[in-house]
Amino acid sequence: MDINDLRSLFTVLAFIAFIGIVWWAYSDRRKKTYDEAAMLPLDDDSPFVPQVPENQERKSS
Repeated sequence: MDINDLRSLFTVLAFIAFIGIVWWAYSDRRKKTYDEAAMLPLDDDSPFVPQVPENQERKSS
């Protein structure tokens, strides 16, 4: 076994890992999670209220 055999084996293993990750990411079990994450920017349940740190005094006009 020479270096080219090891490189070929590594390439095949990396490709199998890539296919596994793609299959995992696009599986039907994750569809609900992805749909919820896609709707987050459109969710306006709570109004934006800027938070002022407690140690910072409010400026009076």
